[in-house]
Amino acid sequence: MNRLQDRIRTAYQAGDAESLHQAGPFIEETLQHLDDGELRVAEPRDDGRWIVHAWVKEAILLYFRLRAMETVEVGPFEFHDRIPLKRGFEAAGVRVVPHAICRYGAYLESGVVQMPSYVNIGARVGSGTMIDTWATVGSCAQIGRDVHLSGGVGIGGVLEPLQAAPVIVEDGAFLGSRSIVVEGVRVEREAVLGAGVVLTASTTLIDVSGDEPRTWKGHVPARSVVIPGTTPRKFPAGEFGVPCALVIGQRKESTDRKTSLTEALREHAVPV
Repeated sequence: MNRLQDRIRTAYQAGDAESLHQAGPFIEETLQHLDDGELRVAEPRDDGRWIVHAWVKEAILLYFRLRAMETVEVGPFEFHDRIPLKRGFEAAGVRVVPHAICRYGAYLESGVVQMPSYVNIGARVGSGTMIDTWATVGSCAQIGRDVHLSGGVGIGGVLEPLQAAPVIVEDGAFLGSRSIVVEGVRVEREAVLGAGVVLTASTTLIDVSGDEPRTWKGHVPARSVVIPGTTPRKFPAGEFGVPCALVIGQRKESTDRKTSLTEALREHAVPV
């Protein structure tokens, strides 16, 4: 991969047509590795942190420039785009229901179920994950194993700035209907987002499960149960409630994922 990284970075920094042409085979090879799952935009480290491979994002951006617009026909449907559709679902052990769309350069592990939904280039989705109807997985998003993205969930994508972390949803998480996670927010393992939760980099999360509230931004702690909320804020025109997210409890450690999820939803009356 060091050979690919050097050629991609040189072409990206040069920014001219000749460098793009010369780097063409390396760009194509990088995208093939992404599509095969041999390479990823971001990956977890042993200490629990994630590392972002900016040069892979550079390869994706160069790929957009390298490719020409073309017409793709699938039965009675017609598309006109630079990026081809992903193929080989049967061999990969992936179930893709009409009219689900997955773009080339995204990787779906064996056991993924994609209902009519959308997965963009550079994204990675782990085994056993359900992408439910009208959910979207944005470019470069990293979705773990055994995750449930309920109907209409919106996972944001990011290609620029290059060093920006993508949205990360770790193993076993459950995202309720119409919840939205964008701007590099990280949902840690087995967390539960209720229906309609919106998380951006500036959204305040407030843990209200203890005697005193605790606040932070940018990530949802492992096994947390989260619902939409509001918090007061003063403006020139008066005090109003602005959106936030409330951490109201946790899934139990003593039971397996499915049981603890069911108990958490019932105990906290979380709409999904």
